[in-house]
Amino acid sequence: MDSNNHRDEFPITKNYNFQNHAGVSPLSRRAAEAMRTYIAECVSTSYVGRKWYAHVDHVRQLAADLIGANGDEIAFVKNTTEGLAFLATGLKWMTGDNVITTSVEFPANIYPWMNLQARGVRLKMVIEENGRIPLDRIIEAIDSRTRVVSISAVQFASGFRTDLAALGAACQEKGVILCVDAIQALGVLPIDVQAMHIDVLSADGHKWMCGPEGAGIFYLRKELLGHVKPSIVGWMGMKNATDYGNYQFEFLDDARRFECGSYNVAGLYGLGASLELFLEIGVDRIWSHVRTLTDRLVTGLRDKGYRVISSRQPGEESGIVAFISDVHDHNEVQRHLQAEHRIVLAVREGRLRSSPHLYNTTDEIDQLLDALPRH
Repeated sequence: MDSNNHRDEFPITKNYNFQNHAGVSPLSRRAAEAMRTYIAECVSTSYVGRKWYAHVDHVRQLAADLIGANGDEIAFVKNTTEGLAFLATGLKWMTGDNVITTSVEFPANIYPWMNLQARGVRLKMVIEENGRIPLDRIIEAIDSRTRVVSISAVQFASGFRTDLAALGAACQEKGVILCVDAIQALGVLPIDVQAMHIDVLSADGHKWMCGPEGAGIFYLRKELLGHVKPSIVGWMGMKNATDYGNYQFEFLDDARRFECGSYNVAGLYGLGASLELFLEIGVDRIWSHVRTLTDRLVTGLRDKGYRVISSRQPGEESGIVAFISDVHDHNEVQRHLQAEHRIVLAVREGRLRSSPHLYNTTDEIDQLLDALPRH
């Protein structure tokens, strides 16, 4: 894939060498244009003659196509946390049940489960080992009282990628729900919920999907629909929702039952435009390009004396490269790169973190390597 073909789609390239897509990504040009179109229509004609909600359902199908799901298994959420909380609060729990996660999750995938401890649910955390989370440790932690394994597809601070297919197969065999925080994967790594036996998935659109904040997706395998009760109940999740004066308390027969009220239409217009772009290019091609960039970065970092924390074993690498200097202050390095070279990185959990995307180039990787102080 020639990244130069897509740089016009991301105007930020005129201002920065932006390598922080694991943080908050810049909007794609077409996402911004879609949102502006919606806003212009709001100003000029409001809802008169508009079919905005029909377009929302189009975006729902785009999201389903991205992850290999059916459209009726997708609900829209404000953020990743909301989707994870749908599962945590929607299952019927018993004292002594447990949930398995890891010790290095982003807080979005911790607090919904911690909240269950008051109900007698135990949270078991598998420990990170040298930047990796061994799959066998997760599987070994599953016991007869495990209800859910909830894990990030890619860890935010290390970039470690979980073998979701192997974990999904193990969870299916043991009758355990696999819940995936996919925000650090969707848009850069192929995800197929059917092939990977993923039962629940949640991700906001503002990272690798290059959409706006506040517009994300929640996937629930249809076989689980009757086992997860909506924790927030509203009119949009009901059958015959637009028959306003007829109070018919009957949930929709699909994932839309979790959508309690009006949509963030502007955000979903933006998300949909970015999803169209990513499906048009192909996530497999995007990942091939990003893997080439990150391989180049890892080699250069090691040559320059930095310690790479991110696993680069086959199947464990991702779009995130976390690295450490034993000499330089990481926050000072980050500030210097942005102020003097207009290179945007992040510092997470005491590590420098680069996360390039489809429009970044090998020249930008080399610019970063040149600008980093030597040991």
